[in-house]
Amino acid sequence: MKASQGLEIEKKYDVDDDAVVPPLAGLPGVARMGAAHTATLEAVYFDTDTHALASRRITLRRRTGGTDAGWHLKLPPLETASGPEPQQRQELHAPLGQPDVVPDSLLAHVQVYLRGTAVAPVVRLQTKRTTHSLYGEDGVHLADLADDRVTAERLQAGSGGKGGAKQQWREWELELVQGEPALFAPAEELLIQAGARPAGHASKLARALGDAAGSATPYSGTAQGESTPDLLAGKKAPAAAVVTAYLGAQVGEMMAQDPGVRLEEPEAVHNMRSAARRIRSVLAGYRKLYAAGPVRRLRDELKWLGQMLGGPRDAEVLLDRLRGHLDELPPGEGTEAARVRVEGKAGAAFDGGSRLLQEALRSDRYFRLLDGLEDFRDNPPVRPEAAASGRRVAAQAVDKAARRLRRSQKTAAHARDGTDHENALHQVRKDAKRLRHVAEAAALVHGKRAGKVARAAHRQQKILGDFHDAVIARDLLTGVRSGQDEPAAAEAYAALGRRQDELIKGAETKYRKARKKFRDLLRRGVI
Repeated sequence: MKASQGLEIEKKYDVDDDAVVPPLAGLPGVARMGAAHTATLEAVYFDTDTHALASRRITLRRRTGGTDAGWHLKLPPLETASGPEPQQRQELHAPLGQPDVVPDSLLAHVQVYLRGTAVAPVVRLQTKRTTHSLYGEDGVHLADLADDRVTAERLQAGSGGKGGAKQQWREWELELVQGEPALFAPAEELLIQAGARPAGHASKLARALGDAAGSATPYSGTAQGESTPDLLAGKKAPAAAVVTAYLGAQVGEMMAQDPGVRLEEPEAVHNMRSAARRIRSVLAGYRKLYAAGPVRRLRDELKWLGQMLGGPRDAEVLLDRLRGHLDELPPGEGTEAARVRVEGKAGAAFDGGSRLLQEALRSDRYFRLLDGLEDFRDNPPVRPEAAASGRRVAAQAVDKAARRLRRSQKTAAHARDGTDHENALHQVRKDAKRLRHVAEAAALVHGKRAGKVARAAHRQQKILGDFHDAVIARDLLTGVRSGQDEPAAAEAYAALGRRQDELIKGAETKYRKARKKFRDLLRRGVI
């Protein structure tokens, strides 16, 4: 069962035992406070023995009591800055089920952080919650102020709930229901006048765990402890800072797509594959900035992951393509016979590739790759050259990738027709992809000019991707045809084959035009 999702927007406050909840009915837009109601909530929080989730500000709990009993997973805050901004978090829910069996629909969202490690109870919280609901003039439920008196017990991970000293505290939590964030500022004034203080912890779990929760926070796209704007400002930004910032963003994107791939959500495989390709291309294009060993290992492992992602993705694209072409044929027994065989062949490739991909995502090899990527991002193994100007190094890398693409273009232009020519154009596509990604990284310091190079490379990559897809479709059709086909089915295959030949020729024509525009761009200088 798929988990339900929502966005939690709230602010927390620490408060003394003798504080009195102030009247909030006078706040702008608030017409009345509903009658207070009290419930006792019990929640057991799950994590690894090293608190892999808590260190990333993720909470996984099973709560009983109240109106939202069930399993809750809260992902890292969308707004991590402290101060006046309310905390926004994506929250996922699943039914109660068994006490110690975390629903797969929630685990899929955190396997990228757990990396094969099991979770167990780490904290039990008992909360006596008194809720004060705020309503607008039209009766709309704007927000809830929860007055929580909390008793927390640390549990020995895996001990089944034994041991651990207890803590007690009181806190207020203002959470939007259908109201607007503008409610927070005037509400905070009243709450502080009543004795509230901005919470010293991001969550009840963080307060219960204290220092044991760890200090890691989600990566924000920065490198070496600086903010991206400061890091990349001006023409003297160091090369490693520029490249590592780009790599960090792609590592974050790759990890963000992991749950979607596990849950087989549309486009997740494509998006993860694109992020992995970008990392691999940029590591190749800027490899001289870093120690050779780590770069080589990561590129090899990213190539493996790309192959795992490519199996189901390529089969899915091929199947969609041929289905569209089958729909263009006249209906009849021949078309349906061809449809059954084509869908059977491509569908089997998709199913097999999907199984291998899911196995790969559960493997130690994949988890080691994630460890390696995060370590490279957080502790880049830079060489002395990494302190050179990012603008200069980026320009050199783009120029080198562009020359590489020109060489492969010339090779393809002189290759013999047939397989040699098709393979040569496939190499052009791969080199165009590398140039695109190298130029995207350079755009952080070179702006529009690098962006033009990236777009020109992407244009060739896309055209030759269509070319390659048509070649693969043609080869699949050759493989499924049989000498015993009925005449109507044989004609359907022939029509599908002619369609692929048309697409191949059309793509080559488009590619020649794109190649000429690219040459013209190079004559004016790369960046």
